[in-house]
This record gives sequence, structure tokens and C-alpha cells, in this order.
Amino acid sequence: MELGILLAVLVGLILFSVYRYMKQRRILKTLDEDTFRQGYRKAQLIDVREPNEFKGGHILGARNIPLSQMRQRLVEIRKDQPVYLYCQNGARTARAALLLHKKGYSDLNQLKGGFKKWGGKIKKS
Repeated sequence: MELGILLAVLVGLILFSVYRYMKQRRILKTLDEDTFRQGYRKAQLIDVREPNEFKGGHILGARNIPLSQMRQRLVEIRKDQPVYLYCQNGARTARAALLLHKKGYSDLNQLKGGFKKWGGKIKKS
């Protein structure tokens, strides 16, 4: 009986993970560095890492709106312009995109591989 419950919970977690992954792929475009670079100047470039990570180096022109503060700072992000997101490797970007999508944002993009794969200009604070 306990094994059956454990198995049901495990299957439920797997199905939920697959659902979130598929939803993320549907709402968030993953762009290679060249494509990201071509579009981010005409968009809202948002670094969702924490302030200490941002100060250590960020893409030139990015605004720091950490994932931990995003819910409170949504007024800073326009719905009528593309949103280009990045974090260190992509995990926080996906969570930020799910939140933004839920709040009505539609043109969501992320940098493939995150900041650690960025080869362009950076700024340190």
C-alpha cells in the first residue's frame, strides 16, 4: 500500500515536471548569442540574478530585476515590448518567464546558456 502511494506521488511529480517544461518551451524563446544580441537593444534586457551577481558583471545595458523581487517590481516591465531575460545558466530565467507569462507578458526570450556563455561586452559595477 505505501509503495503504491509513493509510486503515485513519483509519477505525479514527473508528470508535473514534464508539463512545466513543455509550457516553458511554449512561452519562452531560447535564442543563441547572435540572435539575442541582434534583438536585445530594441527590447527590455533584464538580468534576473541577485544584485551581488549583477555587480560582478552583467551584459551592457541590462537592468537588474532579481527573480526574488520580480513579483513586486512588475510595474518596471512593459507588456508592449519584447522582454529579453538572462541569469547565470537559465534556470531562474525559466521561472521568471512563467511568472511574467502568468501576468500577461507574451514576447519572452532568454539567452541560451545564460550569462556564463555570453561572449559580448560586459560591465562591472
